[in-house]
Amino acid sequence: MTIETYRDAWGIPHLRADDVRELARAQGRVTAHDRAWQLEVERHRVQGTSASFLGSSAVAWDVFARRARLADTARRCFEALERRDPETADWVRAYVAGVNEGLTAGAARTPEFARTGLAPGRWEPWHPLGVWLATHILFAGFPAKLWREEAIRHLGEESIPLFATDGPATAGSNGWLLSGARTTTGEALIAGDPHRFIEAPGVYQQIHLSCPEFDVIGLAVPGTPGIAHFAHTGTVAWSITNAMADYQDLYRERLRRTETGVEALAPDGTWTRAAHHTETVEVAGEPPIQIELIETARGPVIAGGPEGFGATDTKERTTGTEAEKGTRAEGAAAVTDTAEAAEAEPAGQAGQAEQSGQAEAAHEPAVADGARSLGSLPVSDHESRASTAGLPVAPHEPAVADGARPPLGPPAPDHESCTGGAGGKSWADAGGEALALRYPPRVTEDLGFSALLPLLRARRVADVDRAFDAWTEPVNVVHAADTAGGTLHRVAGRVPVRSRTNRTRLAPAWLPGHAWQGWHEMPYGDITDGVAVMANQRGPATPLGVEFAPPHRADRIRALLDERRTWSAADLPAIHTDTHLASAAPLLDHLAALDGLTPAAAALRDRLLAWDRRMEADSTDAAVYAAVRTAVVRHLAAHPAFAPLTEPPAYPEVLLPWLALTPRIAFALEHLLRAEELYGIDRPAVVRTAIEEVAADKPTRTWGDTHRLAPWRALPEPSYDGPGLSGDHDCVLCTSAVPGLTDLAARGPAARYVWDLAHRDDSLWVVPLGADGVPDAPHHTDQLPLWLKGELAPVVTDWARLERVDPIDTEETDV
Repeated sequence: MTIETYRDAWGIPHLRADDVRELARAQGRVTAHDRAWQLEVERHRVQGTSASFLGSSAVAWDVFARRARLADTARRCFEALERRDPETADWVRAYVAGVNEGLTAGAARTPEFARTGLAPGRWEPWHPLGVWLATHILFAGFPAKLWREEAIRHLGEESIPLFATDGPATAGSNGWLLSGARTTTGEALIAGDPHRFIEAPGVYQQIHLSCPEFDVIGLAVPGTPGIAHFAHTGTVAWSITNAMADYQDLYRERLRRTETGVEALAPDGTWTRAAHHTETVEVAGEPPIQIELIETARGPVIAGGPEGFGATDTKERTTGTEAEKGTRAEGAAAVTDTAEAAEAEPAGQAGQAEQSGQAEAAHEPAVADGARSLGSLPVSDHESRASTAGLPVAPHEPAVADGARPPLGPPAPDHESCTGGAGGKSWADAGGEALALRYPPRVTEDLGFSALLPLLRARRVADVDRAFDAWTEPVNVVHAADTAGGTLHRVAGRVPVRSRTNRTRLAPAWLPGHAWQGWHEMPYGDITDGVAVMANQRGPATPLGVEFAPPHRADRIRALLDERRTWSAADLPAIHTDTHLASAAPLLDHLAALDGLTPAAAALRDRLLAWDRRMEADSTDAAVYAAVRTAVVRHLAAHPAFAPLTEPPAYPEVLLPWLALTPRIAFALEHLLRAEELYGIDRPAVVRTAIEEVAADKPTRTWGDTHRLAPWRALPEPSYDGPGLSGDHDCVLCTSAVPGLTDLAARGPAARYVWDLAHRDDSLWVVPLGADGVPDAPHHTDQLPLWLKGELAPVVTDWARLERVDPIDTEETDV
């Protein structure tokens, strides 16, 4: 079989092969060459073995990944894929074979391997599914249910709408579709930008895949075959945004330890045996950690245990000598598993009690003694990374930063179960409480990979629509258009039908009424006057979610599109980069109502009232607004009314970002300032204090001086000084800081695209850094200047305009 590799002026790979399977192999191989370090970090993340070379900063994620049974779920999903869809399973195997062929050469050109002492491992067919699952497991933000419980316990039910993300809280993505009636060519345009943590290397890989069956360009997720999210086949194009659906549940479990294992209290009042075993997490430069894994009929236990919270969530380290005795293979970062309940109750309809205890990293080399412990691993997708500056670590929730202390303890019982601990304690204060996570792939053994090949083969909107019927997660809003005039606006994914308590809070596992009852039908949205806009606001997915993004970005995009009747592809980057901040209004209204200010504060207030509300990098007024906002957030967070929400929780570290008070206040500021009453807080006095403090500092800096790019790296670079950025959390140009904690931005547009259905080579795209994941390579950051200026590179699909490159060094492999 012939495989041809070409590159364009930006180093983007363009691949051509004789058939689909060989093309997948070529994609895996070129990805291993360009992104070897990224692939290996992601593989270790899903296995829960990343601390073995990244050190203690990665332990929290590794423990979560193991407790959530991500690797085991991915294995099961691949095994089910082989039964249900052998063609796609074989295609995935071909991709993995290509990764294994190219990984050694890719690692040789990537310095991070030498820095950590890591040698490239061997990919297995289930690993791409694991990468997809680990990337998206926190996209639905299930830990937000922990915040609601805490807020209700300390502030009452009325606190929930005050802190809801329909106030300025969460970002996701922008996407818009223009039918041919609204374009200069008479053919549709699709554009947008996914908002994720900016990573180095980037979370999206620009790629061109061609074989006799299809010819597709788009943005792939490194580590998974095909092009799932954003693509153009020549006759049809599609894109997605996060639908903000709620499709994962947290169950409050009551557990007890017996002589033979662990049991969970079932809704019928009986104690039922739970799957139970232990594993060892290896940590570079430190003793290993023994952790207990428990799974009930609802799902894997991710916090707590038979002894309650705290005991099982504390790192129980063994000595190096003890850990090596029978648990660490010579030269391997082993995962030791002493399965105790192979016959345990299955977690859901898929039979989820398989506890084989196979080593998940048996082929991985040990990290040498003294290997550097650098960086902090992400606790989510991608949308979920930790930055070099301690920025957010969750997909669409703020993070705990240094000095921010989240609230104490697990949540109080809801209205259905006020039978918690004795003596009036909260439910988690009594022994034996735990949290179990139920998520669709664990139940159905399906990660939606059967959608991927049909998407590549799509020729019309109807093909895209049918393909997305097989989509599982994350739940997305889809835009699609074709050259025949067809358009599509729908939701795709799998959302269980269950009680409102499940959707909004923690469901008591020992009470009836909280089982899943099938799946929701996926709704379709309207295309009004030739336009559809989705920016994570309430829309067609409203029946499937609880909290959505505020409407500011969507309203602004729609208003900009309505300023003219027709648009071209070249016109649309101006919308990508709009910096108007509608959510500034409540704070500016409070400032306008103040009197009796000092002359300096009054002058500063007048400047802000005359400000155009654009968060431009070179704007001193934008910087003043941000400084006042930060001061207001800090004073509100310090108010005694919120003191109960500042105590440390008993949850595992990976769940804490959702409970941090200061970011919660920052992203809910619009609601908090507009509420009729706020727990007796004198908000005008808070705003007055804030403007006086900022005026006393005599601010002269621009917004870009402090609002700087801080991309996530598995191995952080402390000396990195990122460029200044325009935009803000609620701007269309969504570059998210964490007001009250930092102006640095770890999250923003992880790519920008414009798909032109009139002529594909008039399409445009850009990523924040570049196509090559190797530091100092020519194409590592060559797109950054374009991205910063809001410009996009042209898409090139004409093979005559591309440069054919030498074959990549490979090692022949079979998978």
